[in-house]
Amino acid sequence: MGDFNLILVLVAIIVSIVVFIFNIYLLINYQHPDDKNQAYFPKFVVVFGLTIAFLSILMLPADVANRQACKHAIYNGACNLTLPMKDLWLAIYIVDAVLVFFVIPFAMFYYEGDQDKSVAKRLKSALVWVVTTAIVVALVLGILYGLIGKVDFTVRHLSSATESFPSAWSSITSGQQCIGNGARQCSAFIGNSSSETTWTQRATFPEYVVALATIVGSVLFSIFGGVGIACLPLGLIFSFIRRPKAVITRSQYIKEATELGKKARELKKAADALHQEERSGSKGRKWRKNTKALEKELLLLEEDVKALEEMYPQGEKAETTWAMTVLGYLAKLVLGILGLVVSIAWIAHIVIYLLIDPPLSSFLNEVFIKLDDIWGLLGTAAFAFFCMYLLLAVIAGAMMLGLRLVFVTIHPMKWGATLMNSFLFNVGLILLCSISVIQFCSTAFAYYAQATAAQEIFGHTLQSLRGIKYLYKYNVFQIAFIVLAGLTFVYYIAFGWRRKKPSGRFQLSS
Repeated sequence: MGDFNLILVLVAIIVSIVVFIFNIYLLINYQHPDDKNQAYFPKFVVVFGLTIAFLSILMLPADVANRQACKHAIYNGACNLTLPMKDLWLAIYIVDAVLVFFVIPFAMFYYEGDQDKSVAKRLKSALVWVVTTAIVVALVLGILYGLIGKVDFTVRHLSSATESFPSAWSSITSGQQCIGNGARQCSAFIGNSSSETTWTQRATFPEYVVALATIVGSVLFSIFGGVGIACLPLGLIFSFIRRPKAVITRSQYIKEATELGKKARELKKAADALHQEERSGSKGRKWRKNTKALEKELLLLEEDVKALEEMYPQGEKAETTWAMTVLGYLAKLVLGILGLVVSIAWIAHIVIYLLIDPPLSSFLNEVFIKLDDIWGLLGTAAFAFFCMYLLLAVIAGAMMLGLRLVFVTIHPMKWGATLMNSFLFNVGLILLCSISVIQFCSTAFAYYAQATAAQEIFGHTLQSLRGIKYLYKYNVFQIAFIVLAGLTFVYYIAFGWRRKKPSGRFQLSS
């Protein structure tokens, strides 16, 4: 038993180091050339935040493995040698909340500050915003915790009479409700609803902070995750359907390139005008609206340029480039089909295990258990994959809605061209939604992840918290998730097949 626990600790340390190194690799390859050899504090926040996000997702499978470490414990103290998962959960999510609501906003305010100002003035401006946010958040948390920071557990008082030890076991049959007859029946069997009562206790403050952060994340998760679970695989499949079938002629290329050059000049003129307005101090609602519209048009222009380059590859290796483009779209088709299978499995599992009471089947829970029977960590690995896929769906949904509706600031991630403010925004989104992904997975896979520390925090405490429990009692987030997934599926069936063409889509309001 001790050897198994030691291996578990070593695996946790090795995985943490690998995740940290991988995030440094992502930062180096995604960062914009303008940010090289500078913006070290935002870079540290990005790497640290991504590490916390990925580890939080992987902690649920680790929690399951930790539970299995004392599955066959012979003595009561055996489980004391395992990882202190509850303390680790609370620590990592308190760090998560601090990063999302304080550290990342500070880093973004400082990075996006006026470059003409001194470092001291930029620090002061960022601190003012963060301190103001901290005061407001602390007041809200303190008031809510003081008023309704309690957990209401529904319990039933049960009692039973006793009887002398039977002289023969044959007197006890499987048809008996319990030992004894008539009036001496167990109240555990005949107890009615009037024996139910509510047991109230105050939640710990760390658990309450995690609960409120989970609610905020659950709203975003329901929206972005519901859209993303459909658009992630379907976007890949319809990208293959809309792919360029053949190389265009040179005359067509010149015509389209000329049109895109015209749009680029218009966007530059609009950007100069907005920058002039910013310097004059007239940053009102109209300015912000036009800025977001400009961001969207810049992204659409970049998509048009990329599509045109795919249709007319140039250079000495044009044929090789075209062949790689074709292979890339084939890879998208394969990944899209595999992703569609996973998405359908997720939606089916939510419906038959969470929304139908009692559940029709434990479905994926049984799949993971059977995979564990084949090999000890196979089920855990599949479990981790499904949790990570859900987080990828959230990111895909956020990008789609940001481009279509422009109700959030667009911060795309691009290989070798991602500014630190975009990095920080996406890390904050991933951190905030990762809490809800874990809570959702611990509920969806409650049978497989039973008796874990995560289920104690996210299952019993969170779903019994006063003022919040009804959101989980009536499956509000799960229903919203399924509805948005269905609407997104219909949207792709209706419009996803349309072929994308490089065309003038500049409609910035003046």
